[in-house]
Amino acid sequence: MSILELQGVSKIYQMGKTSVNAVNEASFSIEQGEFAALSGPSGSGKSTMLNLIGLIDLPTSGKIIVNETDVYGETALSALKSIPSKLDKRMTELRRQNLGFIFQNFNLIQVLNVRENVELPLKLGHLPQSRAMNAAQQSEWVDFLIETVGLTNWKKHKPSELSGGQRQRVAIARALSTKAPIILADEPTANLDSKNGDQILQLMKKLNRELKTTFVFSTHDAKIVEMCDHVIRIKDGKILGEERR
Repeated sequence: MSILELQGVSKIYQMGKTSVNAVNEASFSIEQGEFAALSGPSGSGKSTMLNLIGLIDLPTSGKIIVNETDVYGETALSALKSIPSKLDKRMTELRRQNLGFIFQNFNLIQVLNVRENVELPLKLGHLPQSRAMNAAQQSEWVDFLIETVGLTNWKKHKPSELSGGQRQRVAIARALSTKAPIILADEPTANLDSKNGDQILQLMKKLNRELKTTFVFSTHDAKIVEMCDHVIRIKDGKILGEERR
């Protein structure tokens, strides 16, 4: 079953009098449970495409379907843009319900410890997933995630007391905390050495298999591409081809 779909999506930036077509008529779908990569060189448009999928940026045209929901519904994108508050509310709700994010710079809250960082999305979001768990179940779930990423002995430590690899593990657990069906990761190994990068990749692949969570990467890292079962190759904002393994 398709959990994510782009249909003729384009993103054009206006740079003075020049139009830059960062994404050009992109169409593809990602199935539930896939370990997928948007792969291409720097400047290919893969990060822009991930931002569009993550509902962080708006397409100029085209349709984006997330977990069987047409993001812009029956209302034209141009009409929604004229009512920013309505658009922001819709996109925020869809992100909360469907998407988790792993950033290459970790983006952890420095004043919170590991456990507090992981449970924060559950505290902030009034989500169907979190409402389905009572306080004890939420606590048990957070502890399970921390144990799964190998940080039980560090759960009271602040980010400044952790290595880069450990911080990335916290970011992964945080992204999974809301039980979002799709996890988006922008160059998740870029700030890690090769040993920690390999460990993080193996961990994400393990979580993909065991929790059936869909992972979508924006990357030019050959190791990530090699591990993925679905690779979408991008150049100059265009889809060059796809490979499913």
